[in-house]
Amino acid sequence: MGKFEIKSTSAGKTMFNLKAGNGQVILTSQSYASKDGCKNGIDSVRTNSQNDDRFERKTASDGSPFFTLNAANGQVIGKSEMYTSTSAMENGIESVKKNAPDADVEDNS
Repeated sequence: MGKFEIKSTSAGKTMFNLKAGNGQVILTSQSYASKDGCKNGIDSVRTNSQNDDRFERKTASDGSPFFTLNAANGQVIGKSEMYTSTSAMENGIESVKKNAPDADVEDNS
């Protein structure tokens, strides 16, 4: 089972990682000014991850595939790691879809 892990940044803000059951980070959020904003971001991931149209598949300048998860208004909620192949990226998207809805929240901030 996956989990959202909330942590503080070096700049004094709050962010989260969504981790798969094996502990691998599958989505990283932006930095939020408040913990409440961070928790709202987690709720947004839970909701938007169930709509495939919210995943934007991209390619980095070095050719590595990655994805972002966007809210209905187009704002980026989270970003993936860089993958070595398109199929690995698609597996990452499926992992977010599977883990996000029921993931526990661990506050390490």
